[in-house]
Amino acid sequence: APTTSPTLFRSGQRTTERFGMTPLLPIAIAFLSHTIPTTTRTAVTSQTARCMSSSSATMDPKYSSLPKLQTPTGEPLPPSSLPSHLSGKRIALYFSAGWCPMCTSFEPSLLAFREAVNSPASNAKNDIELIYVPSDRSEEEILKRTAAMKMLSVPLADGEADRVKARYKIWSGSECGKLGTGRRSGVPALVVLDGQKNGEEMAFLAAESKGAKALEDWDLEGGAGVW
Repeated sequence: APTTSPTLFRSGQRTTERFGMTPLLPIAIAFLSHTIPTTTRTAVTSQTARCMSSSSATMDPKYSSLPKLQTPTGEPLPPSSLPSHLSGKRIALYFSAGWCPMCTSFEPSLLAFREAVNSPASNAKNDIELIYVPSDRSEEEILKRTAAMKMLSVPLADGEADRVKARYKIWSGSECGKLGTGRRSGVPALVVLDGQKNGEEMAFLAAESKGAKALEDWDLEGGAGVW
């Protein structure tokens, strides 16, 4: 028996496969190419190119200087979202651990300081953001603390937190076995980062030796250091 061409029905219309009609898609494309002004097509193409270029552009060096970060509840923070989280703020790394009595006794003062600075009634023009660099022994301990203190954190995974400690030479005494004895401070401690100098260290706040008085060394005047 002769083979019958397959027939498909869509919206009451037989497809071009049945009747050998010219496919409609190339016709539509050709029609649009002739009816849309060249200037419009060029603008659309240029806009697409700009979007692609923007997405692949090199990140601002100050954000690239930061370690991997996660939210207070442990979700990874994509590098592309850092400007929306940090722009216009003063930023400090907070080196600490939940098992450290000096840290936990210092933290009420630290959190009160942050609350006072970030309050709408404050004279400070820029909020502060604290990034937790943990000496805790598990990710669960870290997330329990960061959720309570509402801080971003550097993850333990892949040695990320250890690299930050080694970079700034700040780690707990219990970590000397793996990180060495060449530290400048134990925990707690803070390092203020300069957003106008590609994230370089701007100030070291020696909370281990000075306690809450160390916060007085954080210069909140003017625009210096703002991200």
